[in-house]
Amino acid sequence: MSPANTDRTVFIVDDDPGARESVAALVSAHGMPTQTFASGESFLTFELGQRRGCIVLDVRMTGITGLDVQAELRQRGVILPVIVITGFADVPMAVRAMHQGAFTFLEKPCGDQELWRNIEMALDQEQIVANLAARKREIQANYDSLSDGELAVLEKLLQGEPNKAIASELDMGLRTVEMRRATILKKMNANSLAELVRLVLTIRNGA
Repeated sequence: MSPANTDRTVFIVDDDPGARESVAALVSAHGMPTQTFASGESFLTFELGQRRGCIVLDVRMTGITGLDVQAELRQRGVILPVIVITGFADVPMAVRAMHQGAFTFLEKPCGDQELWRNIEMALDQEQIVANLAARKREIQANYDSLSDGELAVLEKLLQGEPNKAIASELDMGLRTVEMRRATILKKMNANSLAELVRLVLTIRNGA
């Protein structure tokens, strides 16, 4: 897919003005908005909120390092993919970056084609994660719309109980159980009991 999308931004964090402007020009040439930061400190004071996109992060900067920025972002729960770049790569640095969840680790000088290819892949990954999060929110909203009585029936359905057993255990008529089961499937947008189970597990287990 083409990553060009005005609701997503490539955030560039590098204290080298030339490198920063070069990456910004490359990204802009491919139709993507950019936002640049001259230090890790300035980036960490920026409110990302629900912003979409990816981060291109230099490691060796004056003040806080890129790896420390990455660690702080992880601590804050920021899930945007991070492309870590540096002109002074070494194995321990690369290992730390990847352990902290970096999307990839690139060495300077990095060719435009290679950098853009990795930005594209990072944006693709971010899109997948965003789609899954949106789907999970939708399922949760449907689940939250169930009444207490419907939730009681749902729990029995998840345990594999047949309708008659549910009616007996919950002290209600079989017709009531059947109606609630149908309502549950409709509210959850599930076409079968198997799909219903999968949807509930998605929000309970994070699958």
